[in-house]
Amino acid sequence: MEISNNQLLRFTTAGSVDDGKSTLIGRLLYDSKAIFEDQLEAVSNTSKRKGHEGVDLALFTDGLRDEREQGITIDVAYRYFTTPKRKFIIADTPGHIQYTRNMVTGASTANAALILIDARHGVIEQTKRHTFIASLLQIPHVIVCVNKMDLVEYKEETFTKIISQFEEFSSKLLVKDIRFIPISALDGDNVVNRSKNMDWYKGAPLLHVLENMHISSDLNKIDARFPVQTVIRPQREGFIDYRGYAGRMASGILRPGDEVTVMPSGFTSTVKSINTLDGEVEEAFAPMSVTVNLTDDVDVSRGDMIVKTNNKPEAKQEFDAMICWLHNNPARPRTKYTLMHTSNEPKAMIKNVLYKIDINTYNREEEDKELKMNDIGRITVRTTRPIMLDEYRDNRVTGSFVLIDDATHETVAAGMIL
Repeated sequence: MEISNNQLLRFTTAGSVDDGKSTLIGRLLYDSKAIFEDQLEAVSNTSKRKGHEGVDLALFTDGLRDEREQGITIDVAYRYFTTPKRKFIIADTPGHIQYTRNMVTGASTANAALILIDARHGVIEQTKRHTFIASLLQIPHVIVCVNKMDLVEYKEETFTKIISQFEEFSSKLLVKDIRFIPISALDGDNVVNRSKNMDWYKGAPLLHVLENMHISSDLNKIDARFPVQTVIRPQREGFIDYRGYAGRMASGILRPGDEVTVMPSGFTSTVKSINTLDGEVEEAFAPMSVTVNLTDDVDVSRGDMIVKTNNKPEAKQEFDAMICWLHNNPARPRTKYTLMHTSNEPKAMIKNVLYKIDINTYNREEEDKELKMNDIGRITVRTTRPIMLDEYRDNRVTGSFVLIDDATHETVAAGMIL
């Protein structure tokens, strides 16, 4: 399978504290020659000052001063690098339980999740928690990196034992593609280059797996969803009667001649033309930003969605969702929030909290239903006008939303529609 040179893969890292996530990313960047000389010099100086031998690779991703001083990751650190085969965006997310919300934020758009396990400790509670969140967010690919193999003498038995521990609990979760790689991030074994110390491992090193992972089919190409962001009426010579609807394709494909319906009004028309900054195109697919021109003058405004007539989402004002609560103040049922779903922003309220999930045991808590920061639970939401929704497992764009507190304008929750 040929991979286009500009294909972008987003991946997130997760693991317990001191599992070596930042060191692994530092090693990826260092060995793939993706670090600028001034960055290398700054990190080398900090490493010397802290009394380290050589370069402390973890410092490449820990951007906050507190992180560098404590040697931990607190916020989500985004790093961009490129190889001849692919572009990558890494979200290095924190391992501590009190930063669950940061992991949800960093992982929400990822194609793949790297879950690190310390070879000495095996599968621990944090491993289960992070795998559960990856499953909840429907991340299509999970790569389990068994790190610090140098500290267990590169033993194949240790690696095999961790695989069976992991498979025992992950079989209950919805993760389609799981791969296992034994690595030593500190020494670079199986990160960019193959390990001479683990010749029993016949698979590819991590960078090769990331470069060659098939992600084209992760996008929903079946359900055409085009949320309208704005109406374009140039009112100038040559465009006197032009009326275009601009936005970003959420999923599926639209072509001129397609029969479409505008939701929620239900008006039907046909796609006349599709334009981009570079001129007219024969088809639009996610995540292209385009302007769609219809053959009929129908009433379309921001927040509406153009879909194929034979494949419509549901238009609902009440629905169930899993949410992760992101704010210091707990959720307040019956309080007015703004719900942001694609380009639609109706007022909404939490009608009911059905249960919370204990992310250590996956059990449902039906007694204590108060959603506090970092809690994940199932709620019923009611909106003031219909939103055009798909289930999150079918469509990560039209199946997700955020809640905004009207008083403070802060984002308080991220939701996945069930």
